[in-house]
Amino acid sequence: MRTEATPRSFRIAVLAGDGVGPEVVAEALKVLRAAAGSFGLDYSLEELPFGGVAVDQTGLPFPPGTRRACLEADVVLMGAVGGPGYDRLPAELRPERGLLDLRQALGAFANVRPVRLPASLARLSPLRPEVVAHGVDIVFVRELTGGLYFGPKRLIPPEKGRPDDELAAEDVMRYSVREIRRVAEVAFRLAAARAGRLTSVDKENVLVTSRLWRETVSALAPSFPEVRLRHLYADNCGLQLVRDPGQFDVIVTENTFGDILTDIGGAIVGSLGLLPSASLGGRTGLYEPVHGSAPDIAGRGLANPAGAILGLAMMARYSFDREDMAQAIDSAVTGVLEAGHLPADLGGATGTERFGDLVAAAVSGGLPTA
Repeated sequence: MRTEATPRSFRIAVLAGDGVGPEVVAEALKVLRAAAGSFGLDYSLEELPFGGVAVDQTGLPFPPGTRRACLEADVVLMGAVGGPGYDRLPAELRPERGLLDLRQALGAFANVRPVRLPASLARLSPLRPEVVAHGVDIVFVRELTGGLYFGPKRLIPPEKGRPDDELAAEDVMRYSVREIRRVAEVAFRLAAARAGRLTSVDKENVLVTSRLWRETVSALAPSFPEVRLRHLYADNCGLQLVRDPGQFDVIVTENTFGDILTDIGGAIVGSLGLLPSASLGGRTGLYEPVHGSAPDIAGRGLANPAGAILGLAMMARYSFDREDMAQAIDSAVTGVLEAGHLPADLGGATGTERFGDLVAAAVSGGLPTA
């Protein structure tokens, strides 16, 4: 999270990416223009190749020019990356590798993912009405630059005399106390500013990294006496999220568990298309929707841009220090959904551009209904 004085004008690096990425980013930028006009925000944009489109143009998913521009920017706005056309590339050239490298380059170790569904929209959840009658309001804090995704990886060739004598593979999960402590501190601070409840998720019963995780998180608890800490195993957390999501406030966990559990969060509220994401920790914040590139619907105007637009609210909150703007964008998205303007992934017929138009109009002070 940023600590320096808020600059007068913000430099925004735009990485539209692949599939539906350019479509949802276009609507987010539409809302940004409306919000900037309403709240007096000065900014500049630089659009840059990233992901599959960058592979096509330069041979690399995260070209040096894009890297430099992102590191010099105040914030990065991203769409989505990947697609079946890149699946046969070597791992280091796939679009997803570019995303991992971007997060690491920015020092974005804390991924903050709000999972929110107001009670007024509880009908969008596939869970029973009585389970979500009071709405859902959870914030996941996922460690983002360690664990299995970044640990050593190797294929182990067959070897005569070895009992299995067949090809094997190995991924190493590694965490240091420093890595655990810094992301846990972000989670404790968020919990202290909310309902004061923090759930730390691990597999302490089988993983030594989880034992270190639990010990490190527990050691921080006395520094945050206003926060009630509890620990859950990852499998039990998944069960509890579906059984009673209202029991959770802030959840902190490592990279792999966080990737899985936040997708469960998307199912709880009705669609991943509603979830934004902020990757924080370095000077430059990274904001994006949680969903993937969805190449099957790309170019058809069916993508839900809510996640990308709500990412703008997080950008206003964490990077611009403009809570007023953040609340206006959050309220505009909620208002459009409450008015019945639902994208296809939520069972409606509101197209991508139309949804963006409605939210932009609401942010500007009026909500068209025709």
